[in-house]
Amino acid sequence: MAGVLPARTPRISMGNNMQVTETLNEGLKRAYAITITAAELNEKVNAKLVEAQPEVEMKGFRKGKVPMAMLKKQFGPRVMGEVMQESVDGAMNKHFEDSGDRPAMQPDVQMTNEDWKDGDDVEVALSYEALPEIPEVDVSGVALEKLVVKPEEAAVTDALTSLAENAKDFEAREGDAVAEDGDQVVIDFVGSVDGEEFEGGAGEDYPLVLGSNSFIPGFEEQLVGTKAGEAKDVNVSFPEEYGAEHLAGKEALFKCTIKEVKAPKAAEIDDELAKKFGAEDLEGLKGQITERLEAEYAGAARQVMKRAALDALDGLVSFDLPPSLVEAEAKQIAHQLWHEENPEVEGHDHPEIETTDEHTTLAERRVRLGLLLAEMGQKAEVEVTDAEMTQAIMAQARQYPGQERQFFEFIQQNAQMQQQLRAPLFEDKVIDLVFEKAAVTEKEVSKDDLEKAVEALDDE
Repeated sequence: MAGVLPARTPRISMGNNMQVTETLNEGLKRAYAITITAAELNEKVNAKLVEAQPEVEMKGFRKGKVPMAMLKKQFGPRVMGEVMQESVDGAMNKHFEDSGDRPAMQPDVQMTNEDWKDGDDVEVALSYEALPEIPEVDVSGVALEKLVVKPEEAAVTDALTSLAENAKDFEAREGDAVAEDGDQVVIDFVGSVDGEEFEGGAGEDYPLVLGSNSFIPGFEEQLVGTKAGEAKDVNVSFPEEYGAEHLAGKEALFKCTIKEVKAPKAAEIDDELAKKFGAEDLEGLKGQITERLEAEYAGAARQVMKRAALDALDGLVSFDLPPSLVEAEAKQIAHQLWHEENPEVEGHDHPEIETTDEHTTLAERRVRLGLLLAEMGQKAEVEVTDAEMTQAIMAQARQYPGQERQFFEFIQQNAQMQQQLRAPLFEDKVIDLVFEKAAVTEKEVSKDDLEKAVEALDDE
């Protein structure tokens, strides 16, 4: 389009007229005054205009023949804005490259001469908290105990019994036997509110397990003691928070006809049961259960050993912590604990939650260990592969059946969520390195002892 500067103006390199003056160096806090001279800014503006000139068209001039003075008048202010932003970004990047500092959080950058006009130097205040130097840690002297639990026959039998219970069938009770809690009743029912039947309130030959809580509260209890062939009026009230607004809180009458009363019958623990769960025979199913139990025990034992490893690492290192990271972590801990104590509050429109010394102490530990593990992982060139990320995303996506594709797309477009999934994978890989280098001894314990050790983790 005539009279428009090309959208993509060339990027420029930093000049040598930048002045950097340190104004604060206290602990991990850093502050600098950066001055970018007017001469350097003008030089870069001119360079951009000269490079763009061959492509510029303007009424009254052939393409590429627009005088520089007119270009500068027409496009100079916009190009100057670009140059100022690029110069500030470049100055900041060059500072970090030269100093070797790594900011703990996003640096604060403010232009201090707000009354700037063309021809003035640009003055910028840069402040941040630097990440500390992380000391080398020798974990070869760390002694860790790996708890080992071998699945007992009783545990395998309990698991088989549970599977048989889940695979149970129902058999008709004899004669005029009355329905008991846990029985299945086959019913026809018609529901009404204020004498009017409502949509979705009727059913035929519906198999209802009494005590399953699959119907609204109070419904199933009223069918206990009924017999096959009996008619029963069930009076209930829909919950106030019921999904259908026109029924919420309303009293309802369900006219029910009990057609059958069936007693539960657990499946036999045999080869047929094994086939229902994908095994060739009962011995194969026992083998699968044993492997699953071993994996569960190993996972629990890993949690216990990981906590011991983190405790040991925490005692081995000491370095300054960026206050901003500690404060942010303490606020997050306080917020999470508050919601755990107030589960009825789902949103975040609640009063500000004050952090305590306990929150801060826990935050300091987490920040210290987080920085240490990140440093150890970086030095060991630990990486989370694409395959591992995909597997983690798939595991999360299973929590949203029917919406897996949308979840994948959400993760792909959300860098913060990707980092939240990547961080624990990275941490576990670093912990594995600690396990490899530490002095690990195995200790065989009972299932109960392992459970107590896991419970103790939550108490700390």
